[in-house]
Amino acid sequence: MKRIDIVYQKLKELDKGIGVSASDIADSLGLSRANVSSDLNRLCDEGKAVKVGTKPVLFRYVEEISNKREETSLDKFLEKNPSLFSAVEQAKAAILYPPNGMHILILGETGVGKSMFAELIHKYAIEMNRMDENSPFIVFNCADYANNPQLLVGQLFGSKKGAYTGADYDKVGLIEKADGGILFLDEVHRLPPEGQEMFFTFMDKGIFRRLGETDLERKSNVLIISATTENPDSILLKTFTRRIPMIIRLPSLRERSIDERFNLICQFIREESNKLGRQIIVSVNSMKAFLSYNCPNNIGQLKTDIQLACAKAYADFVSNKKEEIKINSIDLPQYIRNGLYMETEHRQLWNKFLEINKRYYVFDKNEENILFEEDSSKDNIYEMIDSKMKELKNMGLSGEELDKEMEKDINDYFEKYFHKVNKIIDVSDIENVVGIEIVQTVEEIIKYAEKRLKKELSKELYCGMAVHIYNAVERIKRNRKIVNPQLNRIRTEHSEEFNVALDCLKIIERVLDVSMPIDEAGFLAMLFAYDGRVVKEQEKKDVKVIVIAHGTATASSMVETANNLLGTKYAIGINAPLDEKPQQVISRLKAYLKNAGIKSDILFLVDMGSLTTFGEEIEKEFGIRTKTIPLVSTLHVIEATRKAMMGYSLDEVYDETLNVNTFLEIERKVDLDNEMKGKISIVTVCTTGEGSAVAVKNILDKHLKYDSNIFEIVPINLVGTESIHTRLRDIERENKILCIVSSFKIDTSIPQYGLHEVLSLEAIKPIQRLIDIENTYLKMGDTLENQLKNISSKSVLQDIRKFIGAIEGELNTKINTNALIGIALHVACMIDRLKGGGSVDEFVDRGKYILENRELYRIVKKSCEILNKKYDINISDDEICYIMTFFNYKTILK
Repeated sequence: MKRIDIVYQKLKELDKGIGVSASDIADSLGLSRANVSSDLNRLCDEGKAVKVGTKPVLFRYVEEISNKREETSLDKFLEKNPSLFSAVEQAKAAILYPPNGMHILILGETGVGKSMFAELIHKYAIEMNRMDENSPFIVFNCADYANNPQLLVGQLFGSKKGAYTGADYDKVGLIEKADGGILFLDEVHRLPPEGQEMFFTFMDKGIFRRLGETDLERKSNVLIISATTENPDSILLKTFTRRIPMIIRLPSLRERSIDERFNLICQFIREESNKLGRQIIVSVNSMKAFLSYNCPNNIGQLKTDIQLACAKAYADFVSNKKEEIKINSIDLPQYIRNGLYMETEHRQLWNKFLEINKRYYVFDKNEENILFEEDSSKDNIYEMIDSKMKELKNMGLSGEELDKEMEKDINDYFEKYFHKVNKIIDVSDIENVVGIEIVQTVEEIIKYAEKRLKKELSKELYCGMAVHIYNAVERIKRNRKIVNPQLNRIRTEHSEEFNVALDCLKIIERVLDVSMPIDEAGFLAMLFAYDGRVVKEQEKKDVKVIVIAHGTATASSMVETANNLLGTKYAIGINAPLDEKPQQVISRLKAYLKNAGIKSDILFLVDMGSLTTFGEEIEKEFGIRTKTIPLVSTLHVIEATRKAMMGYSLDEVYDETLNVNTFLEIERKVDLDNEMKGKISIVTVCTTGEGSAVAVKNILDKHLKYDSNIFEIVPINLVGTESIHTRLRDIERENKILCIVSSFKIDTSIPQYGLHEVLSLEAIKPIQRLIDIENTYLKMGDTLENQLKNISSKSVLQDIRKFIGAIEGELNTKINTNALIGIALHVACMIDRLKGGGSVDEFVDRGKYILENRELYRIVKKSCEILNKKYDINISDDEICYIMTFFNYKTILK
């Protein structure tokens, strides 16, 4: 007989209904605990045993089940709710216990999901062939009849005609209706003592009498699942609770992990999407609020709150207030929005779930995944291997080819692993991520491995191993296999590290009370072997984030907040007191860069003024690349630091940080009348009060000539840390912004003028010119619509505008509006003629004209390539010369 069979027989012998530990079986058989634990876990995989509890883990005998499904409803539920591991294992044990399962009592606060869990148990019983597919699941809330004990007992057990006043006929009770299935008694503490007594008689013998019957005993095969929010010892009769061998406690929402709450939120929103048959779009800040707000009534309240938010968003959609079903944090009740101010308690949100530069998450009724979420399939080696193996097998690879591909991917993974983990998690913050037990395990492993390998291991290995072991243990808890397809290669190529890793498995098993497969030793060996190999090379590519802002502590305060939230010390803050001259500040900056030996790219985040020019001076003197973002906020610092830590390039960090301006989500709504939609806006910005912005608007109104049906002047007041880019984006959703009048420089391509330029009337002329140009193009659209036969007037005008702009840029000049009309008409008709196969008029003395105007010819010909490519035409030298004439007369220049 094999050892595993001996262990199985001993388990059956020793299990008296409460479970047996691996140590008890090992002592009884004289075998090692590790071998027995391994066999017991294999028995669990085969469905011959189940685990109960966590510390110590107990194993219970289960008779062999035929036709076992690969993954049950409870298994799927457990994948996203790992904190309910013990509850799920207990539920499985209760259903599978011979001959007819065990009665169950579920404990938990209001709203933790006791009813839903009972339904999952019923489904599991059907999946495991313990109950018929059509077996009943009947729910009865004892509180509904708590004030009428006779009626309550009559509902459950049935009643005989005349048993009590109003009993006019024989009535079948729920116990009879539930025959062959499950009767779920919710709020069982409201069951009166006489009802409890009748129940424990039924649970003992499987027989009962209807209320009023004395001579007839009835039978029913029913599994009782009861639930209560109260302490059963003080509320229920001991004779009743003694008949319920399996008591399962469900944790409250506050006891469950952020991961699980995130999964619940996604599940509930997706359910609403399915009901509505439409996508539901949820802002990042709304997700943060749902994740963090105080939810005293647990999952039930969370689900209700999400349903109400979805209902409100749907109402706004059907009433045309919104174009989509969209939930923004500003639409949520205040008690939910309060969750936004609790982020310091949930630092991992920044790194794990919610991308700052993703404004919305899109939930679709047909999609299991969420759009706009980053792919996490390669966050750990196990998921990467699962994904890659499946991909390669689908491609038809096998044998040596598959091995080579997997070897390359595993090597690549470990080469980048330390850098990636340490970019996200600091040693000082690691306990917040993986828990104290994992940290203690890693400390013991590091100490042991350093002694055996006779070398000092890096802090990078410390973090990397902590995250890796955390993933490994979580995977094992979910009964997912750990497979290392390169185990033998690792064993031979890294024999010393592999032997140390084998001993480290024993440390993990002892401290964490889990059984680790040998495959895991291969991964630990790779961690030891790759320690210190590539981190230095990678670090040279880092982007430094330096914040410079006016004030005695402005920059350092923003940096401290960002670093604390991210658990790092990455960002650098340089304060610029108001009484310190800019030259003194940049001298301090240069001294810092020299002393720190910084040679990498730098992203400068500054507030305003001369600080925006520091990057250019640093580039000249130090020969390093820089980029600068003005109007810095703490959120900019957080996003820039995150992306820099994760190894993004300077351009990528710059672009992603700029996106914060676009996607900041606590929205400031600009009240625009519906009649103003689609207008062209001149925006006046002020930071000293709305009145100042309105005063500037009045000056512009007085001196500018424009059609109020087409143009408008929008005054806005910027307060606090509010982003000007967010306000501009709000306006751009409805209108086109023609130009901006502001007291400070804004990082945008939109033309802008200073307040002093408006007050002195210097800006009036150039702003009027912009208005005239817009008017010209608007009118040209109507004109060309009737002129052109082969191309779209709207499309071609946009391209002509770019074409003229390119030439103006090269010539460093501006064309007046009259000349603009001539050029636009000529070019539009030329393109239309060439598309229709029309002829080209010869330009007199073409060669001589080109020689006399070589530079202009080069510029126009180059710009014509845009049109050639777009419209699949060939603009000849004759046509180019005609176009040149529009740019070659001083009379047309302004």
